[in-house]
Amino acid sequence: MNKMILLLSVLFYTTDSSAQDDPYANLKKAGIDLPVPTKPIANYVKYVRTGNLVFVSGHGPNKANGEQVTGKIGEGLELKDGYEAARLTGIQLIATLQDATGGDLRKVKRVVKLLGLVNCVPSFTQQPAVINGCSDLMVEIFGEKGRHARSAIGVNSLPGNIPVEVEMVVELE
Repeated sequence: MNKMILLLSVLFYTTDSSAQDDPYANLKKAGIDLPVPTKPIANYVKYVRTGNLVFVSGHGPNKANGEQVTGKIGEGLELKDGYEAARLTGIQLIATLQDATGGDLRKVKRVVKLLGLVNCVPSFTQQPAVINGCSDLMVEIFGEKGRHARSAIGVNSLPGNIPVEVEMVVELE
């Protein structure tokens, strides 16, 4: 009986894991339509690929209508607002990553590192909880390949008064 339970657990885990490996199925399950990546607004590029690594420039949170989320955490925006802004930023990062992979997110071997900046009041100390919005999305879409190293830093302002900015390093197959 215990062998049967173990076998069923292994079969379930294997099936669940393989389904989790398809970022497009996971995007669909999450109800996410990737936007067209935005164009740089200054003298930089959205990503640089060197070898099997892609360095994605800092992105901010855009709503589905293209409008940016703005504000400071602890001054008009709460932790939950920051989390949602970080999630929206993650969607922008994935859209740019799709462009960097030639249109195939299945080429992602591993999300290596995120650097998250949080526009917040000096007394706010929950920057990691804000950037979890982006980190949780990476795991939701890429499964175990989405687990990454990360830094979350509080800053006194960000361009355009956006609440979060996140940059990413990804390894491709």
